[in-house]
Amino acid sequence: MKVFGKWDANDVKIKDAGLIPYVTLENKLSMHTFGTAISNGKPKERINIVERLINKLMRSGQGKKKLGGKFYRGRLNCGKKLIALKAVDEAFEIINKKTGKNPIQVFIDALEHSTPNEDVTRITKGGVASAESVDVAPIKKLDEAIKNIVLAVFANTFNKKITFGDALADEIILAASKDQKSYSIKRKDELERIAKSSR
Repeated sequence: MKVFGKWDANDVKIKDAGLIPYVTLENKLSMHTFGTAISNGKPKERINIVERLINKLMRSGQGKKKLGGKFYRGRLNCGKKLIALKAVDEAFEIINKKTGKNPIQVFIDALEHSTPNEDVTRITKGGVASAESVDVAPIKKLDEAIKNIVLAVFANTFNKKITFGDALADEIILAASKDQKSYSIKRKDELERIAKSSR
């Protein structure tokens, strides 16, 4: 059994040792657990990482915050898992054609390169609030990386003719190669730059 019946997750290697306990990779034909992982009291890090990407694609957009001065919304797939499943399957096919590599390995590389190591939090002392640099927990690093990859897809497909699968494949390939054109890489660098100035 393989992911989507095509890609073997057993050969995928995770270079960042801190992320290994929080990335679940298993060969499953369908990336749909019907919410049983959460309802059984299992933490979300035990959900397959590919399914976590699919679940994040079902969001309605950025919400209250703006991205580039605009509110980006999903491509009519809010809560529709079959559309998200097809988009990820299509994206993995495109990644395999363009790179010749296992798309799951490329996706893991993209996540590793997109995870911020530092962030900023506000600390109040004596009524005075100041920004302070803090290390980011591994589970939050993964959440942030997946969120930024998905936001890049929303931005790149907003009012454009590019398909969801093409935009997702392009963003994952760019992030995996540490290309500065990738929104997730830019966002990571920006967070770490702000954190560095707050040390």
